[in-house]
Amino acid sequence: MSHASTETQYLLEDNQNFKLGSYEEEFKKFNWNLLIIEVILFGIGIWNLMSATIVQGKSMGLYRTQLLWFGIGMILTALVLLVHYSAFSRLAYVIYFANLICLVLVLFIGKSSLGAKRWLGFGNFGIQPSEFMKLSMVICLAKFFESDRNLGGYSFRDLVLPTVLLIIPCGLIAMEPDLGTGLIIMLVGLSMFLFMKIQAKTLLILGICAAILLPLSYQFVLKPYQKQRLTSFIDPMGDPKGSGWNSLQSKIAIGSGKLFGKGYKKGTQSQLNFLPEHHTDFIFSVFGEEHGFVGCAIIVLLFFAFLLNGLSVAYQSNDKFGLLLAFGISLTFFWQIFINLGMVMGMLPIVGVPLPFLSYGGSSLVTSLFSVAVLTNIANKKLMF
Repeated sequence: MSHASTETQYLLEDNQNFKLGSYEEEFKKFNWNLLIIEVILFGIGIWNLMSATIVQGKSMGLYRTQLLWFGIGMILTALVLLVHYSAFSRLAYVIYFANLICLVLVLFIGKSSLGAKRWLGFGNFGIQPSEFMKLSMVICLAKFFESDRNLGGYSFRDLVLPTVLLIIPCGLIAMEPDLGTGLIIMLVGLSMFLFMKIQAKTLLILGICAAILLPLSYQFVLKPYQKQRLTSFIDPMGDPKGSGWNSLQSKIAIGSGKLFGKGYKKGTQSQLNFLPEHHTDFIFSVFGEEHGFVGCAIIVLLFFAFLLNGLSVAYQSNDKFGLLLAFGISLTFFWQIFINLGMVMGMLPIVGVPLPFLSYGGSSLVTSLFSVAVLTNIANKKLMF
């Protein structure tokens, strides 16, 4: 073998070793925090779901379906991690309008259940576009504010377009009706507006508009049963066997858990079906009854760690779009957690908001997993680009 060929071989080996070393370093630096916390929460959720549905005789069916959705979410997670999150910036408005079309289709050809039309069905398979709009709206607003270079604070005129982009899907979702999801999207959008710095005069105008629109919305937009939910929040004992039932039974379930709970599969409120929707909106009540204050504190601490990691990703992002996207996603999780825990403990009106990773629901779970994948992408792509 000649000297030249030997030197070439050494160079190839060095290059290969360098690549392996580089990949090994990237793997060590990879931020797994959010993925680990979501898997822990999902594991607790599956375990809790089996208890919540055992009396109904469909525990295994829901358990398997939820695992199937988790598998789909994990496949999407892997795909999201293979691309740079800037791709969402380029496709932001395409994603938004595609989701908007799905919301329109729901009103015409959607599947109805429990008096609401929220799902697009394909045989036995159904998706809930309003859930996916949570992430689509964040991507859209992140793109809008990334492109805008307003430095002196946003005026009322500056916020007209993003407000229209926010109101349209909220209006379509309210028509389904789905008050909880529409409220989440509205709160996330308004929170992002405030984050981008609004002029004091504009804040005053918005406050006046809200003061005018809220009572009008209550009078002309809300359905009768939605109005009952709001009034029963103020006085649940006014109709304890009707509109106040859900709130009262939820508080009884959580309170009866005391410090350590009644034990796994021993919660009377859920097992005897006193607690409604205990595998979806009131899943935390089931957990609180069976595992008490200590169990609830562990869940809350896990969510707190999750939110801190999400905000840390936003803080450490090295570009404006990544910052806004991570911040918006973190806000989406925050408002869902805050409202769900508030309503099951009787501190907020019942508006039908699932608890991320714990409540049963395919579209909600996949959206949450996809959102975490985007956050993880933002957290780690700075190592590679």
